[in-house]
Amino acid sequence: MIFKRHASRARGSALVAVLWLIAILALASMAAIRVVSFDVEVATAQVHGFRARQLAEMGIAVASNPAVKRTDPLLRQLSEENGEGFEARIISEGEKFNINAIVLRQDEQLLKSMFIDWGLELEEAQAVVDALIDWVDANDEVGLNGAEVDWYLDQGRLNQPFNRPFYHLDEVRLVRGMEYVEALKPDWRNWFTIWSAGALDLNEASAELIAAAAEVSVEEAAVIPETVRGADGLRDTEDDAPFQSVQQALALLGVDGTLRPEVLARMTVNDTTTRLESIGSVSGARRKITVIVRNRTGRPAVLERTEEVMP
Repeated sequence: MIFKRHASRARGSALVAVLWLIAILALASMAAIRVVSFDVEVATAQVHGFRARQLAEMGIAVASNPAVKRTDPLLRQLSEENGEGFEARIISEGEKFNINAIVLRQDEQLLKSMFIDWGLELEEAQAVVDALIDWVDANDEVGLNGAEVDWYLDQGRLNQPFNRPFYHLDEVRLVRGMEYVEALKPDWRNWFTIWSAGALDLNEASAELIAAAAEVSVEEAAVIPETVRGADGLRDTEDDAPFQSVQQALALLGVDGTLRPEVLARMTVNDTTTRLESIGSVSGARRKITVIVRNRTGRPAVLERTEEVMP
């Protein structure tokens, strides 16, 4: 009887051990399946990301063609079934102010008027302008309300200011006082570029920016883009009437360029710097390529190229 009892207990222990082993193997199998599934998802995402990048490249290739206009339907090629394809845009970089050109020629009035319109007080606006000039000039002499190396050292920031033109708009955020500008005008980047030829292109800019450059009201400045678009109100159509000279546009605004040379220096027509943007999409993956090109319709020169993953 004792032998039978021990044998029964042994069989029970073995059964429990087997059950535990089965449970452990099941957990291990589930873990392995999850790892394999994750690897498959990662590989699939990489494939889709690579394909989306290829599609974005196709969009850039189409937009780079000088025969393609901004309204050309070839710039949008998306499959209605699965959404695979690309959307490309051709944008004039001359539609924005070149921040380097403004600061280097020390056009304080233009910058101050912008900052004041955005909500800064006069003294605050002047301080930011002085700090911008100190950032790009080649010396260490502090402007009246500016900031040079000593101020930045006090903030624990070494090797600033850079004493050169801005290489990227993100560098503008490093300048003393720009945090106040950004708080009041979060989209300030929409007003500036570092890539245009230097002056604001009146054939491309919005009425708001033209108003700031010409020192007139937005309502008065609206006549410029309206004239450029023609009777149908659309760009890149047969009735477009782009200005051939800055003086022609200023005359329409009632501004005498000979008496206002500072205003004349802020403007141009037909800037040749172009921003090409293309977003490739496939199965939820999106990639964006941006290329800045000068002389797209002549002998193009690439100024900058960036790639990013889109959400």
